Amino acid sequence: MVTGRLGVIPDRHRRTLAELGERLDLSVGDRDAKRSAFWVMLTLSAVIAVAGVVGDSTATVIGAMIVAPLSTPILGVGLGITTGNGRLIGHSLFYVLAGIALVVVLGMAFAQVLPNPSSVLTNSQVTGRTSPTLMDLAAALATGLVGAVAVARKDVGDVLPGVAIAISLVPPLAVVGVCLGSGAPSLAVGAFVLFASNVVAMVITATAVLVAAGYAREVGSATGAHRRRAYTVLALVLVAVAIPMVVNSLSSLWARQISTAAENWLAGTPGAEVTDVTWQGGTATVAVLGPETLPPLDELEKSVDALVPWNPDVQVVHTVGARLVAE
Repeated sequence: MVTGRLGVIPDRHRRTLAELGERLDLSVGDRDAKRSAFWVMLTLSAVIAVAGVVGDSTATVIGAMIVAPLSTPILGVGLGITTGNGRLIGHSLFYVLAGIALVVVLGMAFAQVLPNPSSVLTNSQVTGRTSPTLMDLAAALATGLVGAVAVARKDVGDVLPGVAIAISLVPPLAVVGVCLGSGAPSLAVGAFVLFASNVVAMVITATAVLVAAGYAREVGSATGAHRRRAYTVLALVLVAVAIPMVVNSLSSLWARQISTAAENWLAGTPGAEVTDVTWQGGTATVAVLGPETLPPLDELEKSVDALVPWNPDVQVVHTVGARLVAE
């Protein structure tokens, strides 16, 4: 076994296929107890996550990550792909989709009772999850690898809470619900892209680790065609979620470059500073705090045109004033 020889999943610590099925398949063994625990814990984690998002509490959101059981059916999809078990894939996807609906609906319900829903949209728990980048996808792939190894080994289960925190499944869905309930569907889409990328990363890495660990060979070669079809679907979904993340990554890069260009543009204007740079479609908006007179805008436009492949519109939001520092 390759992974055994490399020491990633030594044979003496490797779970059997039956043990993995008992752990990841909610439809075998004590099904009623498993399902009850899944729905109770998911509901509670959703409430905790929504409360943390609304209250802008990082500690509360982390608590929701640890409690959330969504990783079980997601890893179950990976096991089903590895073994060619269509029933396991179908049941696991049902729990994932139903879980998505539950968390989003709870988030929307909470948003309806907020006195000022729009204020929630600007807190750090929301803004940090609505513009995912390729770094988020890379982190999800790395975390998914850790989670897959941990679930396949008997001796490293202690890392699973850390995996739950790093992969972040329920909080993005809570943000989706809160944003939809607050009338911000574009932000909800961004948060759902983050969730979808985390799910796809977990399924891909779980499948790769479990296949490398030899679980596919235990069920014979008849599953090869099923796995190839699953790989194709996973690749297409990965591309679909990666596209907006690439766009966000480039937008973030260009925003930083434009901010530097704007600072150079204001270098000869005492008391002027760049306070923010944002993108909206093909328009870059530069927020400036400074004196009444600024340098000619065409100088900044030329600098931006040299940075960005197309010629974006540049808008400057100028606030006349100065930053005061208390002594």
